[in-house]
Amino acid sequence: MTPTGPRLKGGLLACAALATAVSANAATLGTFDNTTVTLGGYVKLDAMFSDFSDGTVAGSSPGRDFYIPSVTPVGGTSENTVFDMHARQTRIHLATDTKIGAQNLKSYIEVDFMVNPLGDERISNSYAPRLRHAYISYGKWLFGQTWSTFQNVASLPETVDFIGNTDAGIFIRQPQIRYTRNNWQVAIENPETTVTPTGGGTRVVADDNELPDLVGRYIYQNKDLSLVGAVLLRQLSYNNSGETPAGSVNDSTPSWGVSLTGKYLFANKDDIRFGINVGSGMGRYIGLNVSNGAVVDNNNQLEAIDSMGLFASYRHLWNAKWRSNFTYSRIDIDNNTALTGTSATKGTDSARANVFYDWAKNLTLGSELALANREIETGADGSMTRLQFMAMYKF
Repeated sequence: MTPTGPRLKGGLLACAALATAVSANAATLGTFDNTTVTLGGYVKLDAMFSDFSDGTVAGSSPGRDFYIPSVTPVGGTSENTVFDMHARQTRIHLATDTKIGAQNLKSYIEVDFMVNPLGDERISNSYAPRLRHAYISYGKWLFGQTWSTFQNVASLPETVDFIGNTDAGIFIRQPQIRYTRNNWQVAIENPETTVTPTGGGTRVVADDNELPDLVGRYIYQNKDLSLVGAVLLRQLSYNNSGETPAGSVNDSTPSWGVSLTGKYLFANKDDIRFGINVGSGMGRYIGLNVSNGAVVDNNNQLEAIDSMGLFASYRHLWNAKWRSNFTYSRIDIDNNTALTGTSATKGTDSARANVFYDWAKNLTLGSELALANREIETGADGSMTRLQFMAMYKF
């Protein structure tokens, strides 16, 4: 390709920030054959003390790297405190933008090093990259893997933790085909069903769906208030008839979810971010799959599991360099304990407060105190207290 614009000179050239809540500043590498190429991301170090009231989370669990509601220990016999440090959230993205007539053809690829078993802490702390985003957009169409259309990224709170509103938030990336017209969006997305066996037990990831998940979304913007309403319709399916004939399951059941999330900006530039998510069989879409989508009943048929989550986060700017966020998140799950058993998670919640300091341009330090709790259907519960520190440089 022949360069037709600025060349790479001694490093990356600064440009505007990407228009997503999780993107860092991007730098233009150059323009080649009418295609602008940009590179961006951030480097982040996390250090945390985690105190578990009922035991500990295994060192190989991603729950040691960030908060996962379902892994908070319950029913242990002793309190345990652990210290962890990692740079696995570090990420990098590459984007292209090509002008074709009146339309722009864009692509975006992003990787980080989280939630990946390929690595260890013994000698080199090496970890394999994992795919976060990989999509193409052209005009009103998007093809590829990115945030689900059911999720509102703009309502995510600013936290030191990887997610923040984890209990109640819709948080999922997956392959999809999305069409946007004005404030409306509709998409078909990759399906997947998670199932609880009769009486409880190890989660089944079925991968038996015959239909894609369908999502519709409307975006409302009025001065300082933005709202996103979204509807999820999907089919939960499980077929193990060729694996365990004695207790074979071959069934499908409908599932739905409704989400209303938003952000309000005050005159002093503080803001509040909030949301409520409710549905039947939302499963993996909410709370990092703290509850499965369905349970197998006594007739070897699927019964969708209901859940409801809500969250709110207030962001306060102390001055030009200092800011804090105060976040609460909760999910309640309506289990049929005659089917799920009494060890199923009944609900989780977490509260966190943090402070961020912009030390230099694009260099931020932060600290956060998080309190989390998980209760199971027996009434037993367990808690986690985490003090976390971070240093992050965006490029």
